[in-house]
Amino acid sequence: MSLKRILETLTSFGLKQSDAKVYVFLAKKGPHTEADLSDALNMPKNQTYQCLRNLEDKGIVTATRDRPALFSALPFEKVLDLLVKAKLEEARRTEQNTYEALCNWKSMLKENHTHQ
Repeated sequence: MSLKRILETLTSFGLKQSDAKVYVFLAKKGPHTEADLSDALNMPKNQTYQCLRNLEDKGIVTATRDRPALFSALPFEKVLDLLVKAKLEEARRTEQNTYEALCNWKSMLKENHTHQ
């Protein structure tokens, strides 16, 4: 799979392009500090910081407690599994919200009909 295709796959699952680039770099090159990532990817430090936070929040990247922290990426297979599960959960919530909205709509129509 080409780098372009991997980035497309990750963004299709909801990662921002910059987050996907940070993930791929860490997955290929191993643990790095935030400053090293910023330099290597030619990315502003505040953007690198935000990407790392986004990836940590999704459980895709972990950080050591050291200062400066070293950031590591989960294996690609695990990342795909996490992202697929998140998409499935999102679809389940959407389905539930749709069902509830339809029930509320029908109830409202029934109330309007009985009050006329």
